[in-house]
Amino acid sequence: MHVADYVWYITVGLLLALLAFDVFVIGRRPHEPSTRESAIAIAFYVGLAVVFGLGVWVFSGGQYAGEFFAGWLTEYSLSVDNLFIFLIIMSRFAVPRKYQQTALLVGIILALVFRGIFIAVGAAAINQFSWIFYLFGAFLVYTAIHLAKQGENDDDDYKENAVIRFAKKRLKATDEYNGVKLTVVQNGKRFVTPMAIVIIALGTTDLLFALDSIPAIYGLTQEPFLVFTANVFALMGLRQLYFLLGDLLRRLVYLSLGLSVVLAFIGVKLVLHAMHVNELPFINGGHHIEWAPEIPIWFSLGFIIVTLGITTVLSLRKSRNTPAAVEPVQDDVQDVPAPQSSDANKA
Repeated sequence: MHVADYVWYITVGLLLALLAFDVFVIGRRPHEPSTRESAIAIAFYVGLAVVFGLGVWVFSGGQYAGEFFAGWLTEYSLSVDNLFIFLIIMSRFAVPRKYQQTALLVGIILALVFRGIFIAVGAAAINQFSWIFYLFGAFLVYTAIHLAKQGENDDDDYKENAVIRFAKKRLKATDEYNGVKLTVVQNGKRFVTPMAIVIIALGTTDLLFALDSIPAIYGLTQEPFLVFTANVFALMGLRQLYFLLGDLLRRLVYLSLGLSVVLAFIGVKLVLHAMHVNELPFINGGHHIEWAPEIPIWFSLGFIIVTLGITTVLSLRKSRNTPAAVEPVQDDVQDVPAPQSSDANKA
C-alpha cells in the first residue's frame, strides 16, 4: 500500500485537530456528558471511521479496506475492555462523576502516546526481523490463555500493579480531591491529590493494554498507515462511550472470553504468516513452509465480527438473568474522600 507523504501529513493533522478540539473545547469544563452529547459524539466518530474505511476501499482496494475494518474492530473491542478497567479504577478511587471526564481524557491521550510508540517500534522490528511474527503470535496466544482463565469480567480480577502500590505508599497524598488538580499546597508543603494516583493507574493500565493491541493489529495488517489510523479511530469517542453505556460495561461479562478467542485466532494467523515469510534453518530445511495456509482478510474480518457479536449477545443474556451481579455506576457528583492505603502519608 503506497501512501504519499502528504496523505500522512493531512491524516495526522486532521486527527490531531479532532483530538485538540475534544481536549480544549469539549473537555475544557469538568462535567458528566449528557446521553445526547455522548450519543452524538460516538455516532460522529464511528461514522468517521466507516467513511475512512470506505475511502481506503475506493483508493486502495477491498483488501486494505478489510484490513482496516478488521484492525479497527479488534482495537475498538480491546479499548472497550480497557474501559471496564477504567470503570473499576474510578470506583476504587471514588472519583466524583464530574471529574471522571477529565481523568478519562488524560487516560486516552496517554493511550495514544503509548500506542504510537509501540507502533513505531513494531514497524521497525518487522522491517529488520521478519521472524518477530513468531514472537508476536506466541505473545497473543499467551495473552488469550490468560484472558480465558480469568473467565467473566469481574471487579475482583483487577489487581493494582507495582507502580500504583509504590505511588500510594511513597507519595505524600491528600485524602480529598481538589477539583482536577494533581497537586496542592497545604501548610507550605506540596502534596499530590488522589487524582494524581488515578492518572498513574490509568497510564500504567494503558501501557499494559498497548502491549496486547499492537501485536494484534500487526496480525491483521502490516501497513503502518492502517495500523496508526485503526488505533486512533478505536480511541476516539471512548470517553463518551464510557458515560453512555454506564453500567452496561459491567454487563459485558464475556467480553474477555470473546477477546481471548479473537487474540488466539490472530496469534495463530501470525504464526502461519511467519512460516511463509521466514527461512529458519531448523524448520523445513531452511525453506519457506508452503503448506502453511494464509488466512484471507475477509475470513478474519468475518470471524472477528461473529465472535464479538456472539460475545455481546451471550453477555447481555447472562447479565439479564442475573441482575444482582451488576452494580450501578457511582452517581454522586460530590467530592468524596478517596481510599488511601494504611501507610499513606496524610496532609
